[in-house]
Amino acid sequence: MERVLNATCFAAAAAMHDAGNRSASPAGADGGRTQLSVFSVLVLTLLAMLVVATFLWNGLVLATILRVRTFHRVPHNLVASMAISDVMVAALVMPLSLVHELSGRRWRLGRSLCQVWISFDVLCCTASIWNVTAIALDRYWSITRHLEYTLRTRRRISNIMIALTWVLSAFISLAPLLFGWGETYSEDSEECQVSQEPSYTIFSTFGAFYLPLCVVLFVYWKIYKAAKFRIGSRKNNSITPVTPGALEVKEAAQQPQMVFTVRHATVTFQTDGDTWREQKERKAALMVGILIGVFVLCWIPFFITELINPLCSCDIPPIWKSIFLWLGYSNSFFNPLIYTAFNKNYNNAFRNLFFRQH
Repeated sequence: MERVLNATCFAAAAAMHDAGNRSASPAGADGGRTQLSVFSVLVLTLLAMLVVATFLWNGLVLATILRVRTFHRVPHNLVASMAISDVMVAALVMPLSLVHELSGRRWRLGRSLCQVWISFDVLCCTASIWNVTAIALDRYWSITRHLEYTLRTRRRISNIMIALTWVLSAFISLAPLLFGWGETYSEDSEECQVSQEPSYTIFSTFGAFYLPLCVVLFVYWKIYKAAKFRIGSRKNNSITPVTPGALEVKEAAQQPQMVFTVRHATVTFQTDGDTWREQKERKAALMVGILIGVFVLCWIPFFITELINPLCSCDIPPIWKSIFLWLGYSNSFFNPLIYTAFNKNYNNAFRNLFFRQH
């Protein structure tokens, strides 16, 4: 699916680049109207469908959380925060980005709307990334510290993470406007983009991506180690019968095993097979791994180019900027798909929402 979307983004960028060239060319016999090929129209339609699908799928997750009372607790508040950021990406950021691309990456909607669009772009995308990080942290603590990580503690920490996510995202997005940290709009060249001030570039890219990237990679490494340790510990413990005698418990040196002997009776307990909690933890670890993997694949090309472009004054072709930008936007489409696919409660809630029995 990721390769298909990457190819679609490449084709879309090519189509929009072609559209921009056509719109910049002199008027022809058709009176100056922009002509798009059938292929360009098809690709742009697919991108528009991506915008609509992202909005509808995240909206469905939000509606389900609001409707089902059992979802009014952790970790569903973290999922709701992620869905809010992703639905804002689809509603406030992606449509104007599509208009921007269709205009040949020229902004003709004025300074004020440019500043609003860039602010929402940075706010929503940063919040979406940090919400993924918060979900990964919540899963990590629930797996590795399930005795101390009680429901009350989990609720308090999740609310703190949600508040910090939105405060940090708002600060990063509004910093250029509040502190004059670079310029987002150029009237002469009709450009509207995130501030290219090198100091702001380092601050924003590290705060919005590289810091949460380090957190989620460290979290998943710890989850993997914890799961591997538990599986190894479970395999090294077995319960087997011995000849009748006095009750004794011993542990072998070479092949660790628990031995229970009861007078006049021998009872055998099987420890093979995963317990319910182990199955749940393994499924949660798999979900977090896929969520993190897709997040990295979608955003890392964009943030690498975003960091090196102002620092080394590299001339990155606009077509690649478009590819990487829309690949990053697509993460807002994948987030709800990945999370709900590993949660049977959401699948049942979706079914009840659409196929309610009378």
